[in-house]
Amino acid sequence: MTEIRNEQRKNTRVPLDLPVEIHQGGSMWPQRLIDISLSGVATDQPGEWDAQYNEAFTLIIKLEDGTEIELHAYLQHVEAGRLGFTVQHVDQENIGPLMNLLSRQMDLSALEEELARLL
Repeated sequence: MTEIRNEQRKNTRVPLDLPVEIHQGGSMWPQRLIDISLSGVATDQPGEWDAQYNEAFTLIIKLEDGTEIELHAYLQHVEAGRLGFTVQHVDQENIGPLMNLLSRQMDLSALEEELARLL
């Protein structure tokens, strides 16, 4: 099933191990980023996970330089200790840092092509 999902992806997933806070309502789960793309994020799964699956999440990725990237996402799948989110919105102040993060890990022309498909 993972192979099929990888074939259907239109955006390159970049493996990264960074801290990420998953927020929903008044709850917050400190987790680790597994991978990220322009349209999705995978994290490890909290031990105690009582989130509302049909409600939006805010993901705050903590970068090594102390800055943060805030993404608004919906949970798409939970499997084998891994949470998969689809990014629904990246605001103007976060798109630049997200692009910089991804551009350090992948070919810039491929990243620009993926961004153009999203617009």
